[in-house]
Amino acid sequence: MESKVTFLSKHDLELSGVIHLPEAQGTKCYAILAHCFTCTKSLKAGITLARTFAENGIAALRFDFTGLGASQGQFEKSSFSSNVDDIESAAKFLEENYEPAQLLVGHSLGGTSVLAACTKIDSIKAVATIGSPSSPDHILHVLEDKLDEIAASDGITISLNGREFTFKQDFVDDVRNYKFDIGDIGKGLMIMHAPMDTIVSVNEASKIFMAAKHPKSFVSLDQSDHLLSKKEDAAYAAHTISSWAMRFIESKEETEDVKGVTATGVTRNGFLTRLGAGTHQFLADEPVSYGGTNKGPTPYDYLGAALGACTSMTLNMYARRKGIDVEKVSVNVTYEKIHATDCDDCEKQDGKIDQFTRNITVDGDLSEAEHERMLEIADKCPVHKTLENEIKIVTRKA
Repeated sequence: MESKVTFLSKHDLELSGVIHLPEAQGTKCYAILAHCFTCTKSLKAGITLARTFAENGIAALRFDFTGLGASQGQFEKSSFSSNVDDIESAAKFLEENYEPAQLLVGHSLGGTSVLAACTKIDSIKAVATIGSPSSPDHILHVLEDKLDEIAASDGITISLNGREFTFKQDFVDDVRNYKFDIGDIGKGLMIMHAPMDTIVSVNEASKIFMAAKHPKSFVSLDQSDHLLSKKEDAAYAAHTISSWAMRFIESKEETEDVKGVTATGVTRNGFLTRLGAGTHQFLADEPVSYGGTNKGPTPYDYLGAALGACTSMTLNMYARRKGIDVEKVSVNVTYEKIHATDCDDCEKQDGKIDQFTRNITVDGDLSEAEHERMLEIADKCPVHKTLENEIKIVTRKA
């Protein structure tokens, strides 16, 4: 599941991102992806990395740095320092709206940025770099023949990869003066680099590896290029990082004594609510028209989903037991409030009542009598019975 998100930088600029949530399994941890220099979150490699992480149970947030892509701000006023700040802002966003990030992954200069940022984010347990320089000032080789001109002006415009960017002396000074000690990061570290990388030499990976303390690992990306242009190269990197990171993250262990569903909402985030059931995690929200952000189904959607799921399970189980030729059961559930006077068999005769309507489709080679029997069995679904029985809700102070 991919959702567009926005969050504020330290300078109150709106940063644009996309969060990828696992669909087929519970979320093992959250990761932040930092893109390469002058790239954006829309780089194909970044998208493949994020989607592959989600396939492996790692929720991934990719976003545009200040002044790039769909994020606010001006590139000429950004810097390596602002990139590090933006990563911190992304981590704050995840902590407040989802859960604290445990993994940082950076591509090219983004990798250098995550090395600098990881010590500032307490929740981070592991860091991975892909084709990254060992220090910020490495990027100056791109501007090497323009440095004197930049120093003598208020900024010059340079074309990089077909796009124009304005550089000022502040940027040059920032990458030259920004210092951090790779030996002090204190996190699990994976360094990935292509031996034939023509943009950032593999020697930079050696510098990172030699400066870092254990636990550290190096993985060769063989024939891939700097931008991981081939989808299979980016997918390989993500699969490898996903497997490696599991030894460092704090996993949510599934225990038999954990009962019920937990719902947590941050007051300032409106209706958005994070739900947890064992190792399964999902969101609830309200439509934009109701004042929500539509990032998840509504509570009544979940109630309808419970009835639909239970009905489908019950009918398929019945078909298996009776040997009825059923291929698939689909249940569409809608919810509405109706006037009690419109209900012929309801005890309540005034006001409104809640009504769920099930439309059941049974695919298979069934007789008319078997179809009718299946509809009768639908009423025996446990959730159906619960909803029609007397229900008592007990509220206690936790």
